Amino acid sequence: MAKLVFHGHSCFECHTEEGRVIIDPFLTGNPLADIPQDVVESDAVLLTHGHSDHLGDTEVVSKRTGALVVATFELANYLGARGVNVHPMHIGGARRFPFGRVKLTVAAHGGAVGEEEGVHSYPCGFIYSAEGKTIFHAGDTGLVSEFDLIGTTEQIDVALLPIGDNFTMGPEDAIIAASMLKPKMVVPMHYNTWEVIEQDPQRFKEMLEDEAGIKCTVMAPGDVLEF
Repeated sequence: MAKLVFHGHSCFECHTEEGRVIIDPFLTGNPLADIPQDVVESDAVLLTHGHSDHLGDTEVVSKRTGALVVATFELANYLGARGVNVHPMHIGGARRFPFGRVKLTVAAHGGAVGEEEGVHSYPCGFIYSAEGKTIFHAGDTGLVSEFDLIGTTEQIDVALLPIGDNFTMGPEDAIIAASMLKPKMVVPMHYNTWEVIEQDPQRFKEMLEDEAGIKCTVMAPGDVLEF
């Protein structure tokens, strides 16, 4: 059985028989994180973009564990030059790894890696499939028409959608996104880390289930979801 573990903000781990994957490991400096980076054991890091609240502890986790970092080409090159074990991909591309199948999707957002670095990284989302289950991590994004296409070509078990507003979709647009994606379940993310993205996830759950008829599970940092 696949297990999804939430670590706050947009950071999730997925454990399956095929491997352990962590997405956007922002732990150090994350006021909601339930664990420090030095306890993470992972086969791979899926990195949606280069903003500090997503890039987070990617470099130290990868170097400590040997985890392969999968990211868009520009971001992978940046990390590779810093001695990180990387595999570059780009939007629309898919590849099967020992830990599962990964496909990159469009995300409407920015992605610069720190002002001092001057590196632009294209943002993305991830469709991750392993052990017969499929997770869609939307990354930081606004509402995009591509969600409708994803919903017609993929059978998503769990969709991880931002609801914080201001920098990403808010609750209303996330409900529209969920209706387009047609997942079996939605887990909200990217909210309440800071005041500027403060939201009521229980209210979102009620709205999503009432308006779209899609099950919603609100996870607190440290919660484990088996599916």
